[in-house]
Amino acid sequence: MRGSALSARIAFVVCAGISVTLAAHPVVASPPVDLPAQSAGPHPVAAAPAVPAPAAPFTAADVAAADRAAPAPAALLAAPDISVANVQAHLAQFGSIASSNGGNRRAGSAGHTASVAYVKGRLQAAGYTVTEQRCTSCTYPSNNLIAEWPGGPADQVVMFGAHLDGVSAGPGINDNASGSAALLENALVLAAQNPTTTKRVRFAWWTDEEQGLNGSRFYVNSLSATQRGYIKGYYNFDMVGSTNGGYFINRLTSSTAAPLKAYWDSLGLQPEENVEGQGRSDDYPFQQAGIPTSGYAAGASARKTSAQAAKWGGTANAAYDPCYHRSCDTTSNVSATVLNRAADGIAYAIWQLAVGDGAPADDFSVAVSPTSGSVAPGASRTATVTTATTAGSPQTVALSATGVPAGVTVTFSPSSVTSGGSSTMTVTASATATTGTFPITVTGTGSARRTATYTLTVTGTGGCPGGQLVTNGGFENGSSPWTATSGVITNSTAQPARTGTWKAWLDGYGRSRTDTLAQTVTLPAGCTGSTLSFWLHIDTAETTTSTAYDRLTVRLGNTTLATWSNLDAAPGYVQRTLAVGAYAGQTVTLTFTGTEDASLQTSFVIDDVSLTAS
Repeated sequence: MRGSALSARIAFVVCAGISVTLAAHPVVASPPVDLPAQSAGPHPVAAAPAVPAPAAPFTAADVAAADRAAPAPAALLAAPDISVANVQAHLAQFGSIASSNGGNRRAGSAGHTASVAYVKGRLQAAGYTVTEQRCTSCTYPSNNLIAEWPGGPADQVVMFGAHLDGVSAGPGINDNASGSAALLENALVLAAQNPTTTKRVRFAWWTDEEQGLNGSRFYVNSLSATQRGYIKGYYNFDMVGSTNGGYFINRLTSSTAAPLKAYWDSLGLQPEENVEGQGRSDDYPFQQAGIPTSGYAAGASARKTSAQAAKWGGTANAAYDPCYHRSCDTTSNVSATVLNRAADGIAYAIWQLAVGDGAPADDFSVAVSPTSGSVAPGASRTATVTTATTAGSPQTVALSATGVPAGVTVTFSPSSVTSGGSSTMTVTASATATTGTFPITVTGTGSARRTATYTLTVTGTGGCPGGQLVTNGGFENGSSPWTATSGVITNSTAQPARTGTWKAWLDGYGRSRTDTLAQTVTLPAGCTGSTLSFWLHIDTAETTTSTAYDRLTVRLGNTTLATWSNLDAAPGYVQRTLAVGAYAGQTVTLTFTGTEDASLQTSFVIDDVSLTAS
């Protein structure tokens, strides 16, 4: 969410016996809200408040408890239950993306670009028509992502959105990977079940929200008056997993909000108006354009009242999100229960607003056991896919898998079964398979499409667990755990960062000087394909074309990996990649040393350092 307020992307929900009518007249825009200026980086002048100990990361017990915490009343069972474990898997991917790209997913950064690619890939694999829209007026020019499920009249659109960007201070998991992940999983479930739709369902993942709602405003401004009129409701989801969260709905008493309120009312949650987030998330440009809006939110930096703690639990007089816009906004900063209730509410809204009520006479279910497993490159493992007839007569079910990483194949024996039967799923990783953890969707196709999720971990070569070994490689979270000469890690505008605001600037004084930057890392045994990568910018006042007066040396342990000098000066940043697999099984110190002679400056500017184990 922008500033210190929440944005919530919201869905319409209708309970049995409740009639919901979308407003036919334009919504009167609320007056502008003065927003506090965002800090330029992770080091504000005022001391930051103490952060309560973050919640423990999701465990299997947490996930099970969250799914039990929100049983659907009988009247609501037409909508699918959204697995909070699957939403959590998306959050883990966003966290990994941030770790591999300077620690954040700020609009225009490598982390944001990778986040867009992840969401786009999952949607395309599920059958969506996906469009990237370049926001040329954004503070950080970057892309919105728009996905539409085919079906339903094109002039009757219900739209659901969440901002995909975060701030530069951290990975932005609650703000707003939570809304993005809940939306993504709902989109995948809609595609997997492939129901008959009575309205067109459109999803959006916005960029540059944190800089002033720029991505969503750009999209709304790009629509003609006729196209705006097609959108019968826009629902925004922003920060829907706050650890000390509440249950807030934008424009609570409006007819647009009635479906969302109906779902949370069915759980006895007694939702309240989202006062904190008014005018401060991506629903606002739609509202200003006369499009009906609403949304879910769980709260940002505002404090929970005693009355709210009494009815919702949690800690009174403490922030809803103790890690709002901070480096601790990681996967540990999300409540599984709060997240689950938002994700299920979105599903209920989609089904009530846009899905026909004709369930197939013959129906079935799909499950996979075990639900997760790991495989090393060059090896394979198996799991059992079981089906069951849940309505009508048995039918033929064809099995397939999507979301499979590069270098991995998934086969089924047999490839189709009669519902009630089972198949052996074999997962095979080639020697060059991409390492990491991937949620694979196992789909059964018959009279409908039903899915199950298998979480695959591809380990590194020789049992290497993979992963990112350098911490705070983008320097956006202070200096820790780096050790550096004073002033090297800086947000000075004299040398721009490649991404974010902070970078490491060695030398550049025009006199005898030595600057260092170092971090100790442990390369797991077996990770013989590991690589060190960083972006380097060199500028110099030296005029020679033959003599290296000033040098940057990169060492791992006691070994010099590479050296650059004033002779390598060039405009912009250049990515440098070095093989470091020879150090597998060792704890070594990565050191950058810049040395400058007595005159004529040379600056060595480093950003986005990563050491990837593989």
